[in-house]
Amino acid sequence: MDPRQFEHTVVDDNDIHSIVMSYLLHNCFNETADSLASCTGVKQPAIDRDNLERRKQIIHFILERKALKAVELTEQLAQDLLEKNKDLHFDLLCLHFVDRVCAGNCTEALEFAQTRLAPFGKVPKYVEKLEDAMALLAYEDPEKSPMFHLLSSEYRQQVADNLNRTILEHTNHPSYTPMERIIQQVTVVRQYLTEENGKDAFPPFSLKDSLKG
Repeated sequence: MDPRQFEHTVVDDNDIHSIVMSYLLHNCFNETADSLASCTGVKQPAIDRDNLERRKQIIHFILERKALKAVELTEQLAQDLLEKNKDLHFDLLCLHFVDRVCAGNCTEALEFAQTRLAPFGKVPKYVEKLEDAMALLAYEDPEKSPMFHLLSSEYRQQVADNLNRTILEHTNHPSYTPMERIIQQVTVVRQYLTEENGKDAFPPFSLKDSLKG
C-alpha cells in the first residue's frame, strides 16, 4: 500500500465540521459547539441537553476536587452505573481521599478510608492502588511522594474522561467520537505501513503535529 495515492483525496469541509461537532458535544463543550454551528452552518445532532449539562457538571466537580459531588450526581443520573463499574467508583473515592490528604485533613481522610475505601481492600486488584493512596498520609508534602501521579491533573482528567464515556455508554450513546476512531485507525495503519516499509518510513502519529499542517 502506497499512502501517496491518497494525497489528492478531497475531504468535504462539512464532514470535518461534523466530526469536530461530535467531539465537542461528546466532551460537553456545548458553547464552543454552538459557536461552530453559528460560524460554519453545520447542523448540531439531536442530543439530550439535560444529559450533556449533567455530564458537564460531573466533569467540573472532578476537576475542581469535588469527587463526592460527582459521585452523587452520577448516582442521580444513572443509579446503578457506579455499582456496575467498581473500578470507576474506586477511582472517584480515591480522588476524594487524595484531596483530603492534600488539604491537610488527614484525620478526615483516614476516617473516609476506613468507611468507604476499606471494602475495596478485600479485592486483590485494588490492594496495590489502595496502599499507594494510604501511603500519602506518611508524607508532609504528598506532591513530593513516589505516588505523586495520584495528585496530578492528568490523572484527574483521565478519571473524568472515563466517567464521561461510561455515562454515555450507559445511556446508549457512543463512548468514543468519530475523531477518536479516526486517530485509532490512523495509528493502526501507520503501524502496518511501518512494518511493511521500515521503521523510518512513517514517524509516530501526533494529532498536534497534524493540526499544524
